[in-house]
Amino acid sequence: GLRMAVGGKGSGILMQFLIEAVLISITGGIIGVILGLGATVFIEKFLHWPTSVAMYSIIISFAVCAVTGIFFGWYPARKASALDPITALRYE
Repeated sequence: GLRMAVGGKGSGILMQFLIEAVLISITGGIIGVILGLGATVFIEKFLHWPTSVAMYSIIISFAVCAVTGIFFGWYPARKASALDPITALRYE
């Protein structure tokens, strides 16, 4: 609301929300991949089970994170970019 009140455009706000959603999703993906790789090392070292992690599975996990961020960030971003600045400031 404040950004629109000082002259921000709806498209800029939409992009800001989408970028934030994707960054949060990818950060979660990074944490998940690190924990998954750590679990794989743990299983291999302490339980002596053979394991392997394919690079394509890591790439797919990041792609899913990005798509999830875009998908679930689109509606709030669209809603925020269409708000009347005065109405938005009232609730901030």
